[in-house]
Amino acid sequence: MVRDHTEKMGDLEYTVLSPDEFPPQLSQAIEEKKAEMFRMTYTDEGYLYICVGYGEQETGGYSITVKELYETANGIYIDTTLIGPKEGEQISEAVSYPFLVIKLADIGKSVIFN
Repeated sequence: MVRDHTEKMGDLEYTVLSPDEFPPQLSQAIEEKKAEMFRMTYTDEGYLYICVGYGEQETGGYSITVKELYETANGIYIDTTLIGPKEGEQISEAVSYPFLVIKLADIGKSVIFN
């Protein structure tokens, strides 16, 4: 049986970080990119950081969920979704820049964003 390179080998363990846990260089890169949608990776001291930003939103109240994060023979696949404020939810009227930073062990594979 030939294995498809995109076939899921297993889910990966990860941690969602708060901004005070980012390496300084990563914080600076996010600050420069946050106004636009972005997808980037950063490696540091044996860890891989996967960053997904959804650009400027008119209000607060947004969150991001990780739908999938798994390893295949040729890479790491990630799929995220931006979730808007709920109907009737108290939200900040200020502009927001929703983004997510995930930290996991660096296994030396490329990240494929879905």
